Amino acid sequence: MSAGTFRTVRVRRVSALLLSASLLAGCGLVSGSPMTDDVQPGSVGQGKPLDGAELTVTSKEFTEQIILGNILGLAFQAAGATVIDKTNIQGTIGSREAVRTGAADAMYEYTGTGWITHLGHEDPIPDAQKMYEAVKKEDRKNGLSWLPYSSLNNTYALAITEKTQQKYGLRTLSDVAALAKKDPKAVSICVESEFAARNDGLPGMSKKYGMKLAPSQIKKMSTGVIYTQVDSGACTFGEVFTTDGRIKALKLKVLEDDRKFFPLYNVAPEIHSSTLKKYPEIAEVLAPITKKLNNTVAQELNAKVDVDGEDPHQVALDWMVKEGFIKEG
Repeated sequence: MSAGTFRTVRVRRVSALLLSASLLAGCGLVSGSPMTDDVQPGSVGQGKPLDGAELTVTSKEFTEQIILGNILGLAFQAAGATVIDKTNIQGTIGSREAVRTGAADAMYEYTGTGWITHLGHEDPIPDAQKMYEAVKKEDRKNGLSWLPYSSLNNTYALAITEKTQQKYGLRTLSDVAALAKKDPKAVSICVESEFAARNDGLPGMSKKYGMKLAPSQIKKMSTGVIYTQVDSGACTFGEVFTTDGRIKALKLKVLEDDRKFFPLYNVAPEIHSSTLKKYPEIAEVLAPITKKLNNTVAQELNAKVDVDGEDPHQVALDWMVKEGFIKEG
């Protein structure tokens, strides 16, 4: 991962954001509103074990996080709790600080984010279980409790069209490196500017796989444009996030990170420790829901918002009802 100047800049940026987020939480400026859904226990929340509890859920500002935050809130409501919705907080630091300080009680967070961004480690742990255990153990001192993680892993990847995959027989990033060496003109990569500069992005990936790319082969653009550029054939490869709904909508194919370069970002409930101590039933309520989450589910739910234009709360509600976790009315 990063070192030297990048490490220093990142620490300064995180420190500034931490101060800002703490002030927000401390001053009560993180707005929220009550969840008022008429939901009842399904396969979770039987006997309403959270009856009488007042719980606040939060999330970061992007689609997947807002959906996950609403899933938490709906589960708590069905289990009998009164829920305040403080989802859609800008930035990864703000939502974390809301839970750490007790301004919120729960969110879904990513193990890689916890390990690298919040706990400051440079080297990711390549094993999902070991990564989770390390984050869980170290974050206890911060008053945060991590519940078991899901197979939903929202990490970086390269994606291609089915046509390109069939033409070159590409399955892995090692295949891309081989193609770049054999036929450089066949390789162009669309990436975000940040990904192009980060050591845990394109530079590090290129080094790990021995992938030599000329500046003319790298095209920098915003995230949303990357998907359409790959789909149109303007770029052979595109930087994507593995749970993005546009992957499925555009029928793109994600290439395997066969040398395990990119950090793991498995999602797991992150709970304010005092809240979990007071309401240990939270773990039982969330366990089957978290277990059901995976990349396919995330892509489908994210696509309903980002492609079909549906409301994130309604998407979360429909999925919870469909899976039988809760009932309406």
